[in-house]
Amino acid sequence: MKEAAVVFSHSSTPRLRYMIEFLSRYYGQPFRLICDEERYRQAAASCKINYSFHAVEADEIWIHPHPLLFESIIRPVKVECFHWRQQKAFFKSEGSLGFDLLAASFYLLSRYEEYLPHEKDTFGRYDHRNAVAWKEGFLQLPLVNLWLEQFREMLIEKNPVFRTPVAAFSFLPTYDIDRAWNYLHNGWFRNTGGFLKELAKAKWQLARTRLRVLRHKQQDPFDAYEWLDGLHEKYGLDPLYFFLVAVEKGRYDNNIDTGKPALQQLIRRLSQRYRIGIHPSWASGDTPSLLQREIDFIKECSAQPVTASRQHFIRMELPETYRRLLAAGIREEHSMGYGTTNGFRASFTASYYWYDLKAEEGTDLRVRPFCFMDANAYYEQKQRPEEAFDELLKYYQVIREVNGEMITLWHNDFLGTGTFWKGWREQYERFLAHLAAGQHTANNQ
Repeated sequence: MKEAAVVFSHSSTPRLRYMIEFLSRYYGQPFRLICDEERYRQAAASCKINYSFHAVEADEIWIHPHPLLFESIIRPVKVECFHWRQQKAFFKSEGSLGFDLLAASFYLLSRYEEYLPHEKDTFGRYDHRNAVAWKEGFLQLPLVNLWLEQFREMLIEKNPVFRTPVAAFSFLPTYDIDRAWNYLHNGWFRNTGGFLKELAKAKWQLARTRLRVLRHKQQDPFDAYEWLDGLHEKYGLDPLYFFLVAVEKGRYDNNIDTGKPALQQLIRRLSQRYRIGIHPSWASGDTPSLLQREIDFIKECSAQPVTASRQHFIRMELPETYRRLLAAGIREEHSMGYGTTNGFRASFTASYYWYDLKAEEGTDLRVRPFCFMDANAYYEQKQRPEEAFDELLKYYQVIREVNGEMITLWHNDFLGTGTFWKGWREQYERFLAHLAAGQHTANNQ
């Protein structure tokens, strides 16, 4: 019986084995690594891929390797892009493809460049302007997916009996709840101070709204939860909520006090219908012991295991952040995106397992990249709600083209009823309606 695919290489390394496993998961077919040339010649496989410095057989797919996957050090790597089948590519080489697909994909997926010396942004994070994807203009494309879909066609063209199941497009809406309410449950001190500031600055409408909300005559402008329930039910969505529950407040951790019963009840209510994840506080990045306390709080409120996370302010540094999360029991990580611009940080739009470059080993931390965040669209890209809708459509179209997973990140304040965010919830609902219509059309084709 023929195997689906075998890959020949002169040596086996952790990086190469990781990429072989990655291909197996992506294509839904086992790829087996062989390091003996004679065994490779004799192998009965529907598809043969030669990842070595010389051609072996006439009908194989030959990829002349870049040194990257055979190394065990982290060093500056020269990345020169060129055009390949209407897309950018790098690590140019001879062979069937014209570049080293495996090494180039590994470079992007592992976030290799983030381990190298780089400039930080104003929050001390990796600045997206360092990234090759930004410099070469493909940040808004899931380039690895596009490569792999082209490679899929090559596999079938070279080996007609080689068939791979194609994953279906999927959509996951996620929400970061930094402050569950704007006025309610904030305490008299904060509300009194806010009210006096509004009066001093002649912000009469805001002061009036605050009083009406506190007197329960108007809905809190950050309270979008029941409205979202209706959208999820209408469009058959299964969202994921991330709660910021910092036990030590600070400049960037301004959440509702975790001792407030209303916050505990909100988490409990939502957990009865949806998955709940942790939104690790800014402070937990400086004091790692806080992370476990925050996870335990969510776990107690939700009565469900907490295995998913997304960093507050997307504050992450590799490999330290991911290692801390793994040690705390997190197995699904949603921070693979930028806090300064929208796009594909790892140039990939499906889940994959993180490779720890410093330890030189694969892990069981499942990375689920997001491509769009409302705060990026508004604060960083200066978009109006209608422009954000257009950007969402562009991501939807390209992700659907590669049958990937689209993950969006929204905040409850953007989707609330405050006049400051007027138009954002309407565009979000418009996008969900468009997505549902597109999926209905695709299912009927």
